[in-house]
Amino acid sequence: MGSISQAINEMGLDLYNELNKKAADKNIFFSPMSISTGLVMVLLGARGNTATQMQEVTSLFLPCLKPSPSRCDLVGGIHTEFQTLLSQLKNLNKSCVLSLANSLFAQKGYNFHQQYLECTKELYGAILQTVDFKSATEAARQTINSWVESKTQDKIRELFVRGVIDTTAVLVLVNAIYFKATWEYKFEEKHTMPRDFRINQNESKSVQMMYKKDRFKIAHIQEINAQILMIPYAGKSLNMIILLPNDTTGLEQVERAMTYEKLTRWTSLESMRDREVKVYLPRFKLQDSFKLNLPLQEMGMIDVFKESNADLSGMAPSQKLFLSEVVHKAYVEVNEEGTLAAVATGSVASNSYISADLFKADHPFLFFIQHNPTNTILFLGKLCSP
Repeated sequence: MGSISQAINEMGLDLYNELNKKAADKNIFFSPMSISTGLVMVLLGARGNTATQMQEVTSLFLPCLKPSPSRCDLVGGIHTEFQTLLSQLKNLNKSCVLSLANSLFAQKGYNFHQQYLECTKELYGAILQTVDFKSATEAARQTINSWVESKTQDKIRELFVRGVIDTTAVLVLVNAIYFKATWEYKFEEKHTMPRDFRINQNESKSVQMMYKKDRFKIAHIQEINAQILMIPYAGKSLNMIILLPNDTTGLEQVERAMTYEKLTRWTSLESMRDREVKVYLPRFKLQDSFKLNLPLQEMGMIDVFKESNADLSGMAPSQKLFLSEVVHKAYVEVNEEGTLAAVATGSVASNSYISADLFKADHPFLFFIQHNPTNTILFLGKLCSP
C-alpha cells in the first residue's frame, strides 16, 4: 500500500509545484487523491507511449508494485493496489465522513470495450451512464454536474462550465470526494476572536482566529526554519498537518526545499514530539478550480491530450479517442468543529523546539489532510489569505 500512497503524494507535490508557478501569492487547494483516481481510470485504458507517460507523471513506475492476478489489472498491480486503498478510505470511523464516487459518462451508442467498462466498475465502482453529447450537449453537461453536486453534498457546483463539454465529447470520467470530520480536540468558539493575519511584510487583514491550548504533535525543522503541527481528527485515522514558516517571507524557502522524501521525514513520528501547545489557527474557506491539461502536459503527460498521438485502445477500438479536458474543483472549510472538504475531478529534523509551546498560524502556510494508516495525502493546500 505504501507504493500507491507514495505515488499519490509524489504526484501531488509535483502538481503543486506546477500550479504554484502561476499562483505564488494565491491560495491553492486540491486533492492529489481525487486527481490520481481520475487519471488512473484513464490509465486503465491507455496503451503504448500514452500509458508510459501517464505512469511517469502519476509516479506509478515504482518497482515495488507487483503483478496482479486480476484480469482487470494489466499494469503491474497498480489498479488492485488502488482498489485496496479506496476500500480502506471508505471504512473510516463514524465521526469522519469520506465519500468517494467515480462515474463514466459515455456517448450513447459509442462502442467501448466491454472489459474496460466491467473493470472500471470492478476496481473503482465507476458505473457507466450514457448521455448524448452530440445532440443534447447541454443536457449532458447538466446531468454530469448534478451527479457531482449530489456526491459532494452540493458543495461542488458547475464542475463543467458551459463550453468545456462540446459535441465532440465521447467519454467523461468524473471523480468526486466529499470529506467532513470533527477535530479530536475541538476549538472552543468563545476563544475565537479577530486577529491580524500577515499576508506579507507590508499587508495584513483581520481574520477570525481560533485558539486552543492542548497536547499536539509538533516539530521544528531547522533546515527550512519552520514548524510542523499535527492536528488529529476524531478517531485519529486522519490528521491535518500544517507546515508554518517562522516568518511571513519563509514560504518560498519551504516550497523550494520540499520533496516527498523530506516531507515524509519531517512529519515522521521520530521528528514529532508530543507537547502542550498554544495553537492559533484562522477559520477559512477555500474554493479552487483548475483546468489541468496544461500542468499535466508540462509534467510530461502529452500524448493522451492529442488526437493524433493518444493510444486509448484499451478503452475502445476507435483510433480517435483522446482526453480533451481534465477539470478539478475543490472546496474546504476549516472551523472550530473541524473540516469540511469536497473535491471533484473531471536532513533529519532537529529535536530542538524554538517557541514550540506557541504555534501561531497568522501568516501564509501549507496544509495537508492525511490518512494516517497509509500516509496518503488526500488534500493539499496553501493559505496565503483567509
